[in-house]
Amino acid sequence: MARRTPKKDLLDVISDYVAYHKGVPVLVGVGLAVVGLVLTLVPALRASAGMLGWLARNHLFLYLSVIVGLLSILAGDAL
Repeated sequence: MARRTPKKDLLDVISDYVAYHKGVPVLVGVGLAVVGLVLTLVPALRASAGMLGWLARNHLFLYLSVIVGLLSILAGDAL
């Protein structure tokens, strides 16, 4: 009989990636912060009524960058 390798779970794949590349999720957090900064600095986007205007007014990318950055630092230290 042929041996089957167990299929990796999504959490296993993510944890293996974070363990090997500890700085990449932090860089993703920094990138999200830069995108949020650009959205808030463009006055036409802040005044617009569309989705980009809502994102710029509510600082969603800033909050996401803080969450991603802190969680990636915690996961990198744990792994």
